[in-house]
Amino acid sequence: MSIVQLNTFTCGATIYTNIGGPMSRTRTEKIVSTLLGKDDGFIKCPRRISLGLEFEGVHPVDCLEVILAAEGFRDPEELRSRYTLPQGRLICRPLADNKKRLSAINGRPYEVLEQALMLGLCTAHIFDVKRPVLWTETSLMRAVELFDPVGFYA
Repeated sequence: MSIVQLNTFTCGATIYTNIGGPMSRTRTEKIVSTLLGKDDGFIKCPRRISLGLEFEGVHPVDCLEVILAAEGFRDPEELRSRYTLPQGRLICRPLADNKKRLSAINGRPYEVLEQALMLGLCTAHIFDVKRPVLWTETSLMRAVELFDPVGFYA
């Protein structure tokens, strides 16, 4: 068995790796595989939930504050008592652009508030039930898929 030292450096978004040979022996490999969404085999990271709201030109925070008040809540944190949330942290990945989002204007308030609650618990990469519910334009306009790293981290 031999040990190979990889020399890795980045240039912008590209990562270059070689085994110390001359540049004439380098090659390019495109990685097109993911563990996200895999629910069988040794490593599992199944998709749990897709989230995304469509606001149709209305300011997201203002729209949800109106819905929140109409449903009898003072702030988004109170929604935790109404909905069952996934426990633990989940991995977020941007939802494909062709996936349909739920209309915040015409959708059922129960479903809209549930998605808004969960989006308020997401960053661009992690859903964390323990963080405070933050409704910002950025968080509410985000569309993500949530994956459970149940079989990924031991």
